[in-house]
Amino acid sequence: MPHAIVRKVAASFLCGLPLATLSAQPFPIAWDTHIRQGMARTQTQGLALAVIDEGKVTQIKTWGLRNSKGELLTTDTVMYGASLTKAVFAYTVMQLVDEGKLSLDTSIATYLPKPLPEYADEARKYAAWQHLGGDERWRKLTPRILLTHSSGFSNFGFLEPDGKLRFHFEPGSRYAYSGDGLILLQFVLERGLGLNVGEEVQRRVFDPFGMKNTSMMWRADFAKNLADGWTIDGKTVPHDERSKVRAAGSMDTTINDFAQFAAAYVRGDGLPPASRVELT
Repeated sequence: MPHAIVRKVAASFLCGLPLATLSAQPFPIAWDTHIRQGMARTQTQGLALAVIDEGKVTQIKTWGLRNSKGELLTTDTVMYGASLTKAVFAYTVMQLVDEGKLSLDTSIATYLPKPLPEYADEARKYAAWQHLGGDERWRKLTPRILLTHSSGFSNFGFLEPDGKLRFHFEPGSRYAYSGDGLILLQFVLERGLGLNVGEEVQRRVFDPFGMKNTSMMWRADFAKNLADGWTIDGKTVPHDERSKVRAAGSMDTTINDFAQFAAAYVRGDGLPPASRVELT
């Protein structure tokens, strides 16, 4: 189930970013040549790569630049975690399931004090749940459905032609990537269970795995070694300072930090066998 989230987004992290550091093991020359050629061909400014082998980090290396000043991307450069946030969130959710605080196959209606469409004042922080008024299919949504991107939502409701969140198919019937689905599960944890997702992720993931340069929100100390983005026509896009936790993609991280999480994820650290099966 949530392992699909990791598989689909990891490639973008490893192959879409901006020679600064090298792991203890020699990096294969053929790989280095191939990567440099690929970066030149696609005009990629910078790239970070980590290799996980049987739950161990065996290689970490970076190529290229982190900003328009020409400063090198390093293994401790902070960059957008973007949708890799979803994997961290899914791991956190599975721990809550193991603790009996959440069931993967229980309707989200069970956890909310009132019907989802009645939370009209939550649109700015989460999404416009009121747009689902009159469509009782929201009651069919479960944590499993939301984690596996089968909610029936588009990616984000605000990207719809009319800006309104809606169902495009029966929940659970097929796959369609949705950031709003993950944000809805965050909403259930925070409004239904009274949790703070940012704090939960910090204590369950970032602290245990030594991810000191990772956060679900912007930190001022990130500015000293930060990666900007580039548009397809080569213009720099400064890194914004995200001020709220978003399960769909607010995390900032480094290749060093995220490699530790990825290795732990492969090993199944912090999860019993049954939950490891769910994640694979």
